[in-house]
Amino acid sequence: MLGMILAQAADAVMSLGLDKMGACLGASIAAIGAGIGIGKIGAAAMEAIARQPESSGDIRSNMIVIAALVEGVALFGVIVCVLSLFI
Repeated sequence: MLGMILAQAADAVMSLGLDKMGACLGASIAAIGAGIGIGKIGAAAMEAIARQPESSGDIRSNMIVIAALVEGVALFGVIVCVLSLFI
């Protein structure tokens, strides 16, 4: 009895397209989070370079590595959300 009710509920969700909307929402949240994170990284790096201009090379290289890590996590989130559309 419960299995039949759950199957009907899952069918209703699929017919409304809520699964695709949820995947798109997850991908957009991952992209927004990456944008905010990279913005904060850039702001902190510019502030650090303004304080110590002589160490701008080290700060810039560290900023690029950290931004790549943030972008990698966001890309992973987007890929998972896109794959959830097809699986």
